[in-house]
Amino acid sequence: MTRKTPTTRLLLVLCLVLAAACAPRGKMTVDTEAGKVGKVETIFIGTTRDLQPDGTYGNKRSEVTRFARYAVSIPPKRKLGEINWPSRFAKPDPERDFLTVSARTYPDEPAFRGDLSAALKAEGGEAVVFVHGYNNNFSEGLYRVAQFAHDLELPGVVVHYAWPSAAEPLGYVYDRDSAIFARDGLAALLDQLADAGATRVLLVAHSMGSALTMEALRTVALQRDSKALGRLSGVILISPDIDVDVFRAQARAMGELPQPFVIFGSNRDKILRISAGLTGQRERLGSLSDLSQVADLKVTFLDVSAFAAGAAHFTVGDSPALILLMQRISEIEGAFEADRAARVGLLPGVVMTVQSATQVVLKPIATVGSELTR
Repeated sequence: MTRKTPTTRLLLVLCLVLAAACAPRGKMTVDTEAGKVGKVETIFIGTTRDLQPDGTYGNKRSEVTRFARYAVSIPPKRKLGEINWPSRFAKPDPERDFLTVSARTYPDEPAFRGDLSAALKAEGGEAVVFVHGYNNNFSEGLYRVAQFAHDLELPGVVVHYAWPSAAEPLGYVYDRDSAIFARDGLAALLDQLADAGATRVLLVAHSMGSALTMEALRTVALQRDSKALGRLSGVILISPDIDVDVFRAQARAMGELPQPFVIFGSNRDKILRISAGLTGQRERLGSLSDLSQVADLKVTFLDVSAFAAGAAHFTVGDSPALILLMQRISEIEGAFEADRAARVGLLPGVVMTVQSATQVVLKPIATVGSELTR
C-alpha cells in the first residue's frame, strides 16, 4: 500500500475543501401551504447571529440573543436522513422539498418564554436542544434540526441554538472563535428553558457545536446558581470537534457529568481528520481511538465507523440503518445501568469498559429494520 506523504495529504485536504466550496448552499424557501402535504416540525430558536434587513439571520456575530419560532414541512417522498432543497430552477414541491411554512420573530424574552412555556406544558416539560456544527448557515442548521427530530421521532419541544458560523469551508478559525463567543448565549438559552418550565432537557450537539456546548455547560456549572444543569436529562455529542485534553478540563470543571453522556464518533471521519491536522494532533474527541484517555469520566462512546459514508461527519443523521437503530436512543440510559448483556442486546456490537467509560463498537445487522419494528 502506498504511503501518503505530507504533500499528498495536503492535496487531499484542498480537494475536499474546494469540492465543498463549489457545492450550492442551502437556502430557505417559504411556502405557507406546504404543511397541508408534509409533516410540520415546530422549532424554537435562540440565536446570536446578526439579524438581516429582510428578517433572516446572517453569519456575523450579535451580542444580542434573539428568539424566533419556525414551522418546517418535512416532505413525504424522501429517504431517511435526506434533506431535499428546492430547485432554484423549478417551483417548490412540498411532496419532495423541505419548506418553511411560517416564521415568527419574538420582540423580547418574555414573549418567547410565554410561547415556549405553553409548548412545554403540552409536552410534559420535555425539551430537546440542538446545537449545529462548523460551516452551517442559518437555513442549513434549521432544516437539519427539523430532519433529525422528525427522523428520530424525538418527543418534546424542539429548540435550536443557531450560533454565528461563517458558513465557509475556509472559515474554520472564524467558527472556532464564534463557538467561544456564543457560549454565553447557549447558557442563557438553557436558563430560559428552565424558567419556562422545562423539567427534562436533552442536549444534542454536532461537530464544533460540541465544543461550544461543553464551554456553555462549564459556564453554567461555575455559576452554581443556575437551574439549567439540574434539568439536563442527558448530553449527546455527535462527531465532537474538541481537543481531548480540553474536553477533560471542561468535564472536571462541571463536576458530575449529566447522564447519560453519549459521544458518537468514528475514526473514518474525514472532517475531524482535517481538524486534527490543522491543530497539529492525531485525533479529536470524535475520532478517539484510545478510550483510556477518558477512562476516568462517566461517558459512553458509540463508535459508528461501520456505518460511515462520504465525509462521515454526521453519520447519526445520514445513515438510514443507524437512524432506525437510534430511534431506541431513549433506552440507552436504562440499558447502561443494567448488565453487559443488556447493552449488547440494545445496541448490537462489541462492548468494552475501561473504569467509568464504556465504548460500544456498533455493527450493522441485516435485520436491523425488522428487529426494530417488532
